[in-house]
Amino acid sequence: MKEDKEIVLANPRGFCAGVERAIDIVEKSLEKYEEPVYVRHHVVHNKRVVDSLKNKGVTFVKEIEEIPDNAIAIFSAHGVSKAVEDQANNRNFKYFDATCPLVTKVHLEVMKHAKQGRDIVLIGHKGHPEVIGTLGRHPADSSTQIVLVEDSDDIEKLELNQDAIAYVTQTTLSVDETIQLIDELREKYPKIVGPSADDICYATQNRQDAVKQLSLECDLVLVIGSTTSSNSNRLKELAEKCGTKSYLIDGINNIDPKALEGVSAVGITAGASAPEEIVQEVIDYLASYDFKKVRDLSQNKENLTFKLPKELAAL
Repeated sequence: MKEDKEIVLANPRGFCAGVERAIDIVEKSLEKYEEPVYVRHHVVHNKRVVDSLKNKGVTFVKEIEEIPDNAIAIFSAHGVSKAVEDQANNRNFKYFDATCPLVTKVHLEVMKHAKQGRDIVLIGHKGHPEVIGTLGRHPADSSTQIVLVEDSDDIEKLELNQDAIAYVTQTTLSVDETIQLIDELREKYPKIVGPSADDICYATQNRQDAVKQLSLECDLVLVIGSTTSSNSNRLKELAEKCGTKSYLIDGINNIDPKALEGVSAVGITAGASAPEEIVQEVIDYLASYDFKKVRDLSQNKENLTFKLPKELAAL
């Protein structure tokens, strides 16, 4: 009798506390207020989540100028610059900041280092919304500077204050690569200061640890997440670095049946913005290719939650 092929599920996977908080803020705003709800940028990087909120009545916009007076406005989980916050404060609408508290922590570090006269190195990906917001938290009137670095070449080109310098990081980077870049910064700038642990969030680290184990036990790893999701892309890259073929998929339509040929164990994980319902859809799809045995990699569960704004917490 032919043995069923196996699906191995990473734990933890999917929504993190910051994403759950951001979605809750949007949904509770729809519930509480009669005014239309506008969200600046996609609240999280996932098409299924964004489309669901659109269907419930949310309007997504690129900039503050597109939000009418007397609306309810929400900033995405990725954070915004001081200029965007100032724009919102000067307008006649109520807004909620759905920035992940772990991103807010990085913003506060930038402002603290600038106030203390340090140049700042931000390790991150150019153009990512979180990076744009963090760069925009450096005070415009500061005598210091903030510089983005993406790789070793960028570090080599740096010319900053040897005696007063700090680093911060984007929260959704590859943990291993970031540690390497921090080591290079410390070698070039022995007096550089930074957080006691780097700023990569607990959820990113936990999901990357799970993918390392998943890669050891599977022939193929499917990462559920959008191409715009930094943490999802890092999961795919990490699986490949561990020597396992990996694909980043939005859902079952992105699965190539040929990729399943000769595979006896498929690993599934999901980025921090990907809903669990897509994981179940992928499991059901794979069952038609004889992947009928489903096993959890571990029972690691995240129980961290972040508080909602007071006006919404009671709903």
